[in-house]
Amino acid sequence: MESILSRAFVGKRASFKAKPVARSQEDLIRTSYLSSGGPTPLVIMPAVELIDLSDWIAGNLTYLDEKLLLHGGILFRGFDLHTQEDFQKVLDATKVELINYSESSTPRKQLGSHVYTSTEFPPDQVIALHNELSTAATFPLKIWFFALQPPQQGGETPIADVRNVYKRLSKAVQEEFASRGWMVVRNYNDGFGPTWQEAFHTADKSEVEDYCRRNAITLEWKDHDRLRTWQVRPAITTHVKTGEVLWFNHMAFWHISSLNPAVRESLLREFAEQDLPFHTYYGDGGRIEAAVIDEVRAAYRDETISFPWEKGDLLMLDNMLIAHGRNSYTGPRRILVGMGEPYTRTDLS
Repeated sequence: MESILSRAFVGKRASFKAKPVARSQEDLIRTSYLSSGGPTPLVIMPAVELIDLSDWIAGNLTYLDEKLLLHGGILFRGFDLHTQEDFQKVLDATKVELINYSESSTPRKQLGSHVYTSTEFPPDQVIALHNELSTAATFPLKIWFFALQPPQQGGETPIADVRNVYKRLSKAVQEEFASRGWMVVRNYNDGFGPTWQEAFHTADKSEVEDYCRRNAITLEWKDHDRLRTWQVRPAITTHVKTGEVLWFNHMAFWHISSLNPAVRESLLREFAEQDLPFHTYYGDGGRIEAAVIDEVRAAYRDETISFPWEKGDLLMLDNMLIAHGRNSYTGPRRILVGMGEPYTRTDLS
């Protein structure tokens, strides 16, 4: 009898199929912060094996939007991401409208559908902190960086919360830029930097003129097919979703004093100030005092967070809340970039 019961039980057990244990979406990940302990970026890592990041993102868009507005940046680390195609899948999963890189100011290559290399400046150069396309009438609210190949040394993408950068500035500097704004002057086809054909992605002057009219850019055609443009923009704005006050501009980035000293001296020997490839001023054309530039740089520096890239890292930033840059590096470096959620600003005259 016992053997019959045993055989019956074994047969019953063999035909039984275990039901999968239901997990909430947040059970599939674990969150933490970098060793610096600050709230930016939030680090998200897989809590279980074989989790597909693009699938997880597609099911957690509201959660991600809430965390991004709170922290400004999210670093996805430890997921099974290895290729440009993996990066593209993640971008597609966000359901965000992706955009092309417009008003090009730095060299980069387009690799696929709205995917670019990060700025291809020489590796010994440092790229100052900035919010992507803050000079443009339409800019991306979100930007992503994917570490396809981290360099041997250096090459970090430092970030800074511009809510806090603004708070670090003196009242006098805040008020000066609030009332005067800032201006960038750019000169094209003088043998340095991108040509206007490269920057505006056309060889048709009428298309350039139309783009400038629509985007509050003043232009002047110079001799020998050269172009000069002026853009006056607010230096301080409020976030379109949270209403927080932000230091949102390229003022320090494009100021001539931000260049490597050797490069700066070479340019000043070659060009008159009004013919420099780029330079910044107060919005009324007045020169920005050296002490003010130093104070702004110090505010960025005091808020800067930097961490070494790990292969497969994916960094998602709110482009209004967080500025980014690039440190110098050695060895091959391949960081891919995507931008999306275009917003057309309403604070331009």
